[in-house]
Amino acid sequence: MTTKTKNTVIIAFILLGIILIGGVFDFVIQKRKINEKQNTLKELKLYQLDTEALKEQLKFLQTRVAQLDSILANRKYVIPYNVSQASFFDFVNKVTYSFSPYSYVNIEFQDVEPSTNFSMYNYILTGAAEFEDFYHLVYAIEESKYLKKISNVELSNNVKVDQDGTPHYLVNFKFRVKVYFSNNERFAFKGGFENRLNPNPAYDIFYPLIRMEIPPNKDGLLDVQSAQLLALIPDGAFLSDASGNTYLLWEGDKVYLGYLTNINYQNNEVNFVLNKGGIIENVKLQLQKEKKENKAGK
Repeated sequence: MTTKTKNTVIIAFILLGIILIGGVFDFVIQKRKINEKQNTLKELKLYQLDTEALKEQLKFLQTRVAQLDSILANRKYVIPYNVSQASFFDFVNKVTYSFSPYSYVNIEFQDVEPSTNFSMYNYILTGAAEFEDFYHLVYAIEESKYLKKISNVELSNNVKVDQDGTPHYLVNFKFRVKVYFSNNERFAFKGGFENRLNPNPAYDIFYPLIRMEIPPNKDGLLDVQSAQLLALIPDGAFLSDASGNTYLLWEGDKVYLGYLTNINYQNNEVNFVLNKGGIIENVKLQLQKEKKENKAGK
């Protein structure tokens, strides 16, 4: 092979190598960089400062947020976003503001219990309350829009007697409350209203059917146990108690522990119904004159 031929072959191989290297650079390395730049350009175009487009995008997002808020607000219970520990203390204070002076609630914070999508504050509530107040407290906690749940309930009855002898039948209670909250704003909503927290009246299941404590006669009503029937007048009866106090009563009038139910003019007597600590008793009083005449006849 001549020198000329050799040089020609060498140059051909060099040109082929240059072509291969250039092809790899253009169609592999450079193309990948071009694709990356094109993707970056597309992303930049999405956020380009087009005022009208941004306004339309803002309106759409505001409408969507309002729709989500309305859906969440219309739910009976929601898990609030990032509430403080003190919020539950404020909640209980508002609920118990109008409670009886004989009702009280103690709140003890326990710990924070983490979960998958939310967390819980644990509180222990103890105290004593009249049944109506206790029922109101439980109802308000369970029915609150911001999710709370009661567990581990312990109840017992209690009787508190005032210095004047008036008994108050209370409920001793101890239970745990879980207050739910989330660190994620996905389910948070703005505005909204709290649920109705005032329950309908309920029967007091702790009120004893038979009671040893009898309320005192603070209103100065006629004590039928020591009373005497002095006279009957049209539509009324004239009576006196052991202290000499006189009373003019009509049917339906209130007496100590009961009511005057009937005036019997034919038999010269009056009838009462009394509630002595859950024991119902009918009492009849007759004119003294009638009693003496009956004794003389015998």
